[in-house]
Amino acid sequence: MENEVCIPINSEFDIVTARQKGKEMAVPLGFSNTELTLIATAISEVVRNIVEYARSGELCLNIVREGDKRGIAVIASDRGPGIPNIKLAMQDGYSTGKSLGLGLPGAKRLMDEFEIVSEVGKGTKITMKKWVQKNVR
Repeated sequence: MENEVCIPINSEFDIVTARQKGKEMAVPLGFSNTELTLIATAISEVVRNIVEYARSGELCLNIVREGDKRGIAVIASDRGPGIPNIKLAMQDGYSTGKSLGLGLPGAKRLMDEFEIVSEVGKGTKITMKKWVQKNVR
């Protein structure tokens, strides 16, 4: 199993590829089926934002370890328009598009760690991590 896989994001078809690859990398780590669904859903949300707002970007998946913790890191990056107001973008219900505005705040709730860095005119980078829960199995 590779420790890092990067997927170019250029169309809605890449959302499915990214979800599948995320689940494929997460299964051997011992995530439950529910956690796999949460990871895939969070990936869908951030990749959909790349397609909708930036038109293209990249999603990288990494196996991560910190001490005795193991998990998956999801890094979505683009060189799109950037997010002028991250605080506003992270509010439930806020959307600059025609969606329900659940994408970024929803992805944050689904994952254990979430960081967003964005600069207007230069793009956005979102880093999310999900850790395998101990004693779940």
